[in-house]
Amino acid sequence: MPLPKVRDYMVQASELHTLSPDVDIYDAVDFLLKHRISGAPVTEGEKLVGILSEKDCLKLLAEGGVGADIPRGNVEQYMTRKVVSIPSKMDVYYAAGIFLRNHFRRMPIVDDDKLVGQISRRDILYALQQKLSEELKAAEGK
Repeated sequence: MPLPKVRDYMVQASELHTLSPDVDIYDAVDFLLKHRISGAPVTEGEKLVGILSEKDCLKLLAEGGVGADIPRGNVEQYMTRKVVSIPSKMDVYYAAGIFLRNHFRRMPIVDDDKLVGQISRRDILYALQQKLSEELKAAEGK
């Protein structure tokens, strides 16, 4: 039986909330809050150039300031540029291992330098649950 692939459980790029690097950082914070998401891929066209997370946005607090000293900037200045991404043909077990070795909750899926989707820890858990259920049913049928 073939191993389940990331592409079978990922959210398609067309369904993702993405940001552009030139968006004002405060507009980006509003965007994350409005869509109730903890982070978003940053794209130029279909190319992934970074990720903006809640943690990245917290840098605004660290820079502090009141009045005229309020930090300013755009997404590009705050986003994480070094992004771990995986291909859609990767099996979910290998992807689970990547999640276990890292702190992030979701990974962008990139094929041929193009953002094609995103997978979360929860998506991987669902895939594993489904695979285990299939295997248990097959074992009971023997």
